[in-house]
Amino acid sequence: MKIQAAVFRDDLLQPKIETLDLQGPGPGEVLVRIVATGVCHTDMKSGSAGSPVPRPVVLGHEGAGVVQAVGAGVAKVAAGDHVVLTFGSCGHCRSCQEAHPAYCWSQAPLTFACTRADGSHYLTDEAGAAVHGDFFSQSSFASHAIARERNVVKVRKDAPLDLLGPLGCGVQTGAGAILNDFRLRPGASLAVFGAGALGLSAVMAARLAGAGRIVAIDRHPARLALALELGADVGIAAGAEPVGEDVLRAAPGGVDYALDTTGALPVMRQALAVLAPRGECGFVTSPWDGAEMSLSVRHLLPGRKVRGIIEGDSNPDVFIPQLVDFFMDGRFPFDKLVTFYPFADIAKAFHDSESGASVKPVLRIGAL
Repeated sequence: MKIQAAVFRDDLLQPKIETLDLQGPGPGEVLVRIVATGVCHTDMKSGSAGSPVPRPVVLGHEGAGVVQAVGAGVAKVAAGDHVVLTFGSCGHCRSCQEAHPAYCWSQAPLTFACTRADGSHYLTDEAGAAVHGDFFSQSSFASHAIARERNVVKVRKDAPLDLLGPLGCGVQTGAGAILNDFRLRPGASLAVFGAGALGLSAVMAARLAGAGRIVAIDRHPARLALALELGADVGIAAGAEPVGEDVLRAAPGGVDYALDTTGALPVMRQALAVLAPRGECGFVTSPWDGAEMSLSVRHLLPGRKVRGIIEGDSNPDVFIPQLVDFFMDGRFPFDKLVTFYPFADIAKAFHDSESGASVKPVLRIGAL
């Protein structure tokens, strides 16, 4: 079938919407007509210089849409179902078997190889040349996407489908870091470094969990104002100087939990520095180049912990519908993060996200 897709052929984050041929769904695959797709910082990193993602490629990994067809062996969803697309997982490694698919042992190839497991492609351009798809097992910057049965999540039909795509990655990562990885206890304190979509999702989840004190740090005043509206107690403006002393004034003795969403090593060090004894620091992204960070062993000795976090340790079939229910009940207003863009304005959505003009851009691609 013919589809429309944003194809990245270079590192300039200026994709061209092209007509492509799509073959599928094959066995175990699901064809989804995309209604809307969130724009995530990982899309920008993957489309920029230094990325390991092959070219040409269709990115996008926060898709939401309607199932159009299913391949052989698919029983989880059927044509007409409303679904959110999320990360892929193998289903048979130890992490998957223990209901922690976010830490799937095949997470890297399923995310960034951008081919089917056998190395084949299901997208070709008008010249007949292969185009990489299967980014995050979906490539949802397109009118239609091929996903696998494991990474489609059926959602309730009374929820606004065009809004739900970010639950597949950024929002579930921030909320899951708090509720699944940290298991933040009522009354605990939290510092969130970076008040983008992921950090603000963490703020909302922490308030939902009954946090005693939430400190948000960001360099954009509008995002700090939004953090306060969504449940943060203190907003701290980041600048050229470290903000550790400001955090410690807001939370004397240090915080129980610190979440870094920036992937910037100096900021990650600050997140570790403000931990109280037995505190826990998590980070959700890292530099592509594998840069190392030095740590003070003495600082860690009083029970302080540091951990990597992928996708908020989400079991998506359980967690995403739960977040939808929280939203529909008025307890998780992530719609306040969203700015909608026409599909043709994808480059502007990237720019606005990078500049801070938009917290969570969502591309409207097809009608419901």
